Amino acid sequence: MRLLAALLALTVSSLAVAQASLSANPSAAATPLKLPHIFGDHMVLQAGQPVPVWGTAEPGDTVTVAFASQHVTATADSAGRWRVDLAPLSAATEPRALVVSSAAPRSGNPQSEIHNLQFTDVLVGEVWLCSGQSNMDKPLGEKKGQLPVFNAEEEIRNATYPQIRLFKVERAKADTPAADLQGEWVVCSPETVDAIKFSAAGYFFGRALHRELKQPVGLIHSCWGGTRIEPWTAPEGFAAVPALTPFAEACARPGTQIEGTTPSELYNPMIRPLAPFALRGAIWYQGESNIIGVDDGPLYRDKMLALVRGWRSVWGRDLSFYFVQVAPHLYHVVRPGTVVSPEATPRLWEAQAAAARLLPRSGMIVTTDLVDDLFDIHPRNKKDVGERLARLALAGDYGRADIETSGPVFSRMEIAGARVILRFDHLAGGLKSSDGKPLTWFTIAGPDGVFFPAAAAIEGDTVVVSSPRVPAPAVVRFAWDEAAHPNLSNTAGLPAQPFRTDDPFRAAQR
Repeated sequence: MRLLAALLALTVSSLAVAQASLSANPSAAATPLKLPHIFGDHMVLQAGQPVPVWGTAEPGDTVTVAFASQHVTATADSAGRWRVDLAPLSAATEPRALVVSSAAPRSGNPQSEIHNLQFTDVLVGEVWLCSGQSNMDKPLGEKKGQLPVFNAEEEIRNATYPQIRLFKVERAKADTPAADLQGEWVVCSPETVDAIKFSAAGYFFGRALHRELKQPVGLIHSCWGGTRIEPWTAPEGFAAVPALTPFAEACARPGTQIEGTTPSELYNPMIRPLAPFALRGAIWYQGESNIIGVDDGPLYRDKMLALVRGWRSVWGRDLSFYFVQVAPHLYHVVRPGTVVSPEATPRLWEAQAAAARLLPRSGMIVTTDLVDDLFDIHPRNKKDVGERLARLALAGDYGRADIETSGPVFSRMEIAGARVILRFDHLAGGLKSSDGKPLTWFTIAGPDGVFFPAAAAIEGDTVVVSSPRVPAPAVVRFAWDEAAHPNLSNTAGLPAQPFRTDDPFRAAQR
């Protein structure tokens, strides 16, 4: 009995030592085969393009990825990194498993040591990244300091879409690119969409695509309220735009601030680890913080070019990129001293529109008609935001030529005596006043540059503008104020894009 007791004591002691060792070094018990967190149960893989799968294993291991009758292998390099590319997949609604295994002979063991990872309930469809600041981050329901979207309770109650999958990236900041991020895929349901506070604009965008395409949709939410565009931009993006050389130089010195912000500090941990996960594209809603206290104006065009080109460079393909022209808001009233002029917002609108013209596979929606409270920087109508973004994707990525993507866009003007005749693209069958009242928010100036309110009327496919105080007109502006909520639209019900006929970007492009 004494011997048995001694043996039991020794066994317990040995187990305690082993457990202590594992607690001190958790990796000793973990499989060496790992994939980033963007791979998980319930995920959606992108259809119609190669699908990269990557991770780490023991150096020299043979890694096999099996999915949908494909078996693709790779060998982990000296640092343990590996990657395979699945051949393009067809959209599929039936759940399948993605199985990843690694094997290699171990010293002193003639048998292969095999590790397996399995991700279940995997669908194949369309994957989109949803990013930006608080207006993209805003959820369907209540959030501290924000009112819920319109019809929030009903929208949440009806959010049962098992073929829409949601991934919310946890917030983080980093001075250098991170290898992974935190988050997990969940099936869209009333419980999940509300519990994780998923982007309302992103949800409505994905829902519209799912309804139209009848395919699974994966949405990745990576947002942070109150942030500027520079922290979201890749160093590669800054380096490709000469006007932003100071930002590129700051990126070369990790942690360096410029103009009160740290370039790439959100891109590093919240965007970079996603690449090269296969995506169709991204939707973006940001810009308010580049008005407040900064008044970026024309420079925001270059920052948009840097953001998009940087992300595309890192992914190695021209991701589609659709974004929101920020909504009207009384910045200089609500935030006195931080915004110097009511024209700060129109200047940013102009820069956003200029970026859309220069970037292939991109587009911009207008939101001047969606504001319910000019004192609230977070408009509650995110349904139309998401659905207008979906229009861009359906037309640009899915061949829906029957869908109008934009309201009227100014193309050129003609001066006829005291009248200015304005012509537009994206008529969609004709111009109209959205409320049936006379057109609003037009101003006109002569060579002296002094602007007066103008009378504006639709004549056929044109708008004719005039003012008795401007007998020799030279310049027209439309919706050129932070509070503008005009009524010019097309028959598709989409609002006209704000503009000024002396737009410096258009002049430079001629």
